[in-house]
Amino acid sequence: MPLLLTGRGFRQELERAGVLALYAPLEGGAETRLLRRLRAAGYRAQITSARGLGDPEAFLFQQHGVRPPHLGHQSVGRGAAVGEVQMAAPQLGHLLEGTAPVVLWLLEGQVLSQAELASLLEITRREPRLKIVVELGGARALRWQPLASVLAQTA
Repeated sequence: MPLLLTGRGFRQELERAGVLALYAPLEGGAETRLLRRLRAAGYRAQITSARGLGDPEAFLFQQHGVRPPHLGHQSVGRGAAVGEVQMAAPQLGHLLEGTAPVVLWLLEGQVLSQAELASLLEITRREPRLKIVVELGGARALRWQPLASVLAQTA
């Protein structure tokens, strides 16, 4: 288990690729150790679920509108059946202040489409301080690979 003791190989691969696809054992634990090692190396971290991500660019960097879930019959007043738009702050706005590198850890990344995964790659190319780890499923042993190679295999 020397891989999990330092996390150096994971961090170097993340810095090289920008976005990593991670496959972790379903019982958990390994990914939190890696995240702790990244934080110890000076990264600022944000963990969020990929479900409901929508447009990654707007969700991560811009103030964007969010509608509440539809709950059946509602008044047809001001909000109508879809509800009023509530404005949400960008998820990474506060983390990108300063010069520290930032890692975004996306849970349940298997729900993302190929286009959304490709946009994550583009985001890290435009913002070199941002690194993204996308959990794409389970595996018997912890493994990762650059997201670009995962996208090339499925194309």
